[in-house]
Amino acid sequence: MADLSAQIIAAAGEKGLTIATAESCTGGMVSASLTDIAGSSAVFERGYVTYSNAAKMELLGVSPATLEAFGAVSTEVAHEMAAGAQARARVHIAVSITGIAGPGGSAHKPEGRVCFGIASAAGVSVEQVDFGALGRAKVRMAARDHALRMILQVIATAD
Repeated sequence: MADLSAQIIAAAGEKGLTIATAESCTGGMVSASLTDIAGSSAVFERGYVTYSNAAKMELLGVSPATLEAFGAVSTEVAHEMAAGAQARARVHIAVSITGIAGPGGSAHKPEGRVCFGIASAAGVSVEQVDFGALGRAKVRMAARDHALRMILQVIATAD
């Protein structure tokens, strides 16, 4: 995904946009992909790895009530993670990822389910993707790549 990350860094730099990440199941893979690119410090502000519910609450301001009502793997939590990262890092764009990379899951929340949020001047949008039981490593890579595409799409439509 180096090409995609390089496109993000170049495009964000041209538009003067800054980026933060809030990652759970990917454990910093999006941040690492972006910071692998020379010049990323001009646009990448910070990454939050909030693997536990406590970290989601403490670092991103995710509501305990939201976690209780919907669980960590939900579009509601992804929304609050993205909004919290954008507000706390004071960036133009923040992406969030929370999911079940595997092994495991349940009938209600299967392995490979990942919820994403992206916060920008246009507000916060969320989506849920069921990648399937591809195995832990492949789900995490698929989630990273999906988040990078979301960031690039927001940059492309930014004024």
